[in-house]
Amino acid sequence: MIVRSFHLSDYYPVTQLLQEVLSEECCEETRQAFSRQLSLDSKLVLVASVEEEIVGLIIGTIDDNKGYYYRIAVHPDHRGKGVGKALINGLKERFIYRKVSRIVVSLDAHNEPVLPLYKALGYSASDFLKPLKPLRIVNG
Repeated sequence: MIVRSFHLSDYYPVTQLLQEVLSEECCEETRQAFSRQLSLDSKLVLVASVEEEIVGLIIGTIDDNKGYYYRIAVHPDHRGKGVGKALINGLKERFIYRKVSRIVVSLDAHNEPVLPLYKALGYSASDFLKPLKPLRIVNG
């Protein structure tokens, strides 16, 4: 498995992954935030590939000097194989490199199912944050 920055050639497989993994409402919100994040800082969008097939995506953003894990999506056939962990750790390294003041998991109704993954990686309730104002990538 390879975790790397998003490339423009990944757009179609990533949008297919989002459609397959996320609910319709979540997918629409995520695609908009994904586009905004790409225009702000594409280095905070990572993909995981296995044999050149995109099997996972994580979207992060920096807002008010906090690094936010915004959305993670892993293909069902590749869950439980370390893809999510690798994506989270890859993005964490980028947040640390950028010297953010804090790294948090952005809380919204769509992220609730993945909170156990973050907890298994050592994140606690204090690391889950519903931003006081919508994130730049959500609010536009």
